[in-house]
Amino acid sequence: MSTISVRLPDSLHRMAKTIAADDHISINQFIASAVAEKISALTTESYLQERAKQGSVEKFQAALAAVPNAEPEEFDR
Repeated sequence: MSTISVRLPDSLHRMAKTIAADDHISINQFIASAVAEKISALTTESYLQERAKQGSVEKFQAALAAVPNAEPEEFDR
């Protein structure tokens, strides 16, 4: 595990401490979780952009054309 020093504005530090305390976790756990969430969001975005480049409008339209044109079941309305 690595140790880093991060400078935060006092207001942000206070808010992070309050939220961490409300969740019964340490501020270190809170910040690690926040960083993990941001990394996840950014890597997911990159992944989806790469997958989108492989897409084909023609294949999508062909797949959509194969879907029957039917009313949804009552529980799906």
